[in-house]
Order: sequence, then structure tokens, then C-alpha cells
Amino acid sequence: MSQTPQPRTLQELMDRTPNIVDHLYNQSMTLLGTFPDVPPEFTNWRDEQHAWRESVALFDQTYHMTNLYLSGPDAVKVLERVGVNSFRTFQPGQAKQLVAVSPEGYVVGDGILFYLPDGRLKLVSRPGINNYVRFHAETGGYEVKVDIDQWSVQDPQRPRTVYRYELQGPLAPQLLEVLNGGPLPEVRYFRIGEMTVAGRKVWFLRHGMSGVPGAELFGPWEDGQAVKEAIVEAGRPFGLRRVGAKAYITSGIEGVGWIPSPVPAIYTSPALRAYREWLPASSEEATGSLGGSFYAPNIESYYFTPWDLGYGHLIRLDHDFVGREALERMANERHRTKVTLVWNGDDVARAIATMFREPPGQRAKFIDWPLPRYALWQYDAVVSPGGDLVGLSTTCGYISNASAILSLAVVDPEFSQPGTEVVLRWGEPQGGSQKPAVERHQPFEIRATVAPVPYAESARQYLAAARGH
Repeated sequence: MSQTPQPRTLQELMDRTPNIVDHLYNQSMTLLGTFPDVPPEFTNWRDEQHAWRESVALFDQTYHMTNLYLSGPDAVKVLERVGVNSFRTFQPGQAKQLVAVSPEGYVVGDGILFYLPDGRLKLVSRPGINNYVRFHAETGGYEVKVDIDQWSVQDPQRPRTVYRYELQGPLAPQLLEVLNGGPLPEVRYFRIGEMTVAGRKVWFLRHGMSGVPGAELFGPWEDGQAVKEAIVEAGRPFGLRRVGAKAYITSGIEGVGWIPSPVPAIYTSPALRAYREWLPASSEEATGSLGGSFYAPNIESYYFTPWDLGYGHLIRLDHDFVGREALERMANERHRTKVTLVWNGDDVARAIATMFREPPGQRAKFIDWPLPRYALWQYDAVVSPGGDLVGLSTTCGYISNASAILSLAVVDPEFSQPGTEVVLRWGEPQGGSQKPAVERHQPFEIRATVAPVPYAESARQYLAAARGH
């Protein structure tokens, strides 16, 4: 008896799957699993979190993102077609956060786009937007060369094209000068400069991923080990800490308020059928795990607009791009607001206490530290004190600097003011999905207080000054 062949593409998978939500809700991929080359901790994750607030932290970002290179006469045209951003003044030596949407105006993904000094464009991101850009480049009839350096989940042993190290923290500027043997060139926020480390030429992007002064260093793969050793040695007097995967995943929550993994809005658009037929069934879009207390049978309930994620200010209508007409229609509509939620410590403690008071199956969903998040796409329901759904909580983590679990949420505007009290529903419907990371449990309500994004006041001040407003 012949077996049915495995689906080859995302579209084939969807054609055979009664409901894509249920398929994704029972997948096993977790975000921590996307760091195969970085240990969970170097010292301990509390110490590592403190470093980006008190001294200096070294993040090794070499492995967990994909590098997509575009070159040729039409490279910028591809990005103009895909991105909501303006490219009129974009030139070598600059970088920007690229945001792409579906024809219906919902976010497909975002990433950091580098316009390299040699004229190539490099998009560094998770697969969502990288795949989308690559599809347009390869199928749109453009005169463009595409080179892909896949994240290490595909092959942890394969060398990368470049290393990427990030130094963040109040002492990072001093350490950078020591490494360079003198003051760095004046480089504005999200601009690329050149320095020297261990006799090697190093490019650096000026920004602050954790919301404090710092830079992202990058260069040829073969220089990576020597540069890293020099950073670690020079960083000892500054209290440098290398950051493991656990602390790294939490770094964006308090510092920049970045939601790294929204569900890509690609599953239902008729215009994106060709894209779904191009995506393999092994892609993250087909194998990523959806989890949390929010469940809706329609995958569109998980889509976000750019305004939901705080990207409204990046939209520029000075060019034709996929989704432009939809965004023009949406512009004056009511939008949800991105906020930080500070989970009530007493309620979190009560949830953890069920591990000692209740038998298996009667406990709250296990809350791991520092990563309560257990799905690639975490969507927990946020409700009013009266029980009405008012938003969705996404990435979450215990932040030792805040002595609290924080999560980034998208809520109705009337619940977005700092100090507003809401309730987060923790756990999954009907006792939990089939994900290996989910045990049988009971739903649990955790009070939370709305706070600004970014959560850390110093980060808000730094980013406002860096962006010139």
C-alpha cells in the first residue's frame, strides 16, 4: 500500500490541513531552540542581565539570524517593492528597520537592513521577512543577485559569512575606545562606522539593542575568533559579561520593546498563494509553534498591523509597495497600542506555588525563569477586570533589573495608559495543546499593570536622544 507523499510546500500542507491554526498550535519549535551555538548561560542569566544595565554585555549574534545579501542594479528596487519604508535618501553606510506587510496591510515581518559600504544590501532577520524578500527578488524579474547565509538552525556546524558581536551597557563606549586604541569616529544612530580590533578592520553599527549606548560589530567570519578574544580580554576591567541564550532572548523586552515573532500574515491572502507554493513545508512558517491562552480558529486573528507593533512612523507613501493601498485605508482607523505589561508578583508566586500544592494536571502552566515563553509565537489573552478581551500579550521574560516578569502586549487604546490594570490569562484552553513543552494544566489569571515601551526609563531617554526627538 503506497504512502501519501509528504507535502513539499506550505500551500500543499495547508491544502491537506483542516485548520492551519490547529496545525501550528501543536508544533514543537521554541525560540530557545534557535540558538544551537550559544550556551544557555556563561555565568548565570541574572548576572548577564545586570551587565547591560551596570557594566557591559557581549552578545554573540552570529548564529541565530539569517543574512540575506542583495546586489546588482535592482537591489534597492526589490526592497522598495517589499518595504513600507522610504528609500529616497538611503545610501551606503546606513541601516534601517525594514518592515514588510501583506497585500492586506498586515505585518509579514521585520529585520535590520544594512547598506554596506561596498554597495551590497544585507538583511539580518528571522526567516519571516527574509523569505519574503528573497521570493520577490527571485520571482519578480529583477536584475539582482541573491546570496543567502541561513541561520544555524539549518546547519550549526557550517561557518557563517560574517561574525556579529554586540556590546551594550553604560561602559560599552569606553571599552570600544580601548579596543580601537583611541576615540571612535563620530557615527550617528543607525549608521555604520569603521574601527580596528586586534589589527583587524571591523565595521560597527551604532545603536542600542538593550536600550543603552553600544554598537554592533561585524566583519569576515575568519576574523571572528580573534576579535572575540580581544573583546573578552579588554573587557575584563570593565566587568564584561558574555550573554547566553536565556538572557539574550529577554534583552529586547526592557530595552527597546521589540516584538520579535509576530505570526506572519501570509496564510490567507489570495495574492500570496504563489508565495506559499514557493515556501517549503520545512520552513518556519510551516513548522513554527503557536501557543498561549488566546485561541481563535481563524489565523487572521493573530495578524498585526504596523501600528499595532509601533511601526506606524516607518510607513512612507513615497513609493509603490505591496500593501500600500491597504495601509492608506487603515491609516485613520482605530489602532491598538504596544505596551509593556508588568506581571503581578504575588499572582506569579501563587501560580508557581501550585507546583507544590496541587497534583499534576491541576497546576498552573509551568512558569520557567527567565523564559516563561514556550512557543515561537506566544499569544496570551489580555482581558479587562470585567473579563472582556482587550489585547494580546506576546514575548515575555523575567527581568532581574526590574525584579518582575515583563511582557510586550498589544492592547486597545483605552487600556494603554501606564498604570492601567488588566488581567493576563496564563495557560492554554482545554488543559493544553499537544506541544511537548506543554503539560496538562489549569488556566490561571495573573494581574498586570500597563507600563511604557521601552520599560526602562534610561532606555526611553537614550532612544529619544539617539533618534533626535
